[in-house]
Amino acid sequence: MTIIHTPDGWPTDEAAALAVQDELRGRVVLDEQGPLPGTVPITGVDVAYDDERDLVAAAAVVLDARTLAVVEEATAVGRVSFPYVPGLLAFREIPAVLAALDALTTAPGVVVCDGYGQAHPRRFGLASHLGVLTGLPVIGVAKNPFTFTYEQPAPERGASSPLLADGEEVGRALRTQDGVKPVFVSAGHRVTLAGACAHTLHLTPRYRIPESTRRADALCRRALKEATA
Repeated sequence: MTIIHTPDGWPTDEAAALAVQDELRGRVVLDEQGPLPGTVPITGVDVAYDDERDLVAAAAVVLDARTLAVVEEATAVGRVSFPYVPGLLAFREIPAVLAALDALTTAPGVVVCDGYGQAHPRRFGLASHLGVLTGLPVIGVAKNPFTFTYEQPAPERGASSPLLADGEEVGRALRTQDGVKPVFVSAGHRVTLAGACAHTLHLTPRYRIPESTRRADALCRRALKEATA
């Protein structure tokens, strides 16, 4: 487990964070197809919080490209680096996520966040922010649709419908299992939306939520429990 500290110069208020978003948003790459599913490792990242102790734990779990077996795991724990502000959650999570990624010895391949990329009010969610900072292909797969509108996709696995913001497609509601609620996929950086959906289906052979997220969620919760024991 890596113990992290808030980086020097990290934004501490909403105005500073919005300025960083405005600066970095123009660096997002959305016209790269990205690696095909099954050709490179997939790394899930997720975080867990202990609000009483002001702690955040992050996990990074690398899965084999083909079998989705766990190849490597890393965690990082530190102080929460930013207050809770809707639309700015990346500033609370990224320092710990970066530390967990840095602790890996395996190349991450494509990174999957439990959150949003372009499906964000300012088109710069966690997946886009993390992608720009690391240079890695990153996608966002969220459990809920944030503030956007969509039609229910058809009930079969693989069906999708646009996630819309003022008529613009910013992501897709994607059915990963027959008859279950969709997940909400958006491109983050260096992966197209179609590519992000293809990776999501590859990562959901049995469950609604991607294996990458399921593994990272369990690991960060375990790391937080150990840190606060």
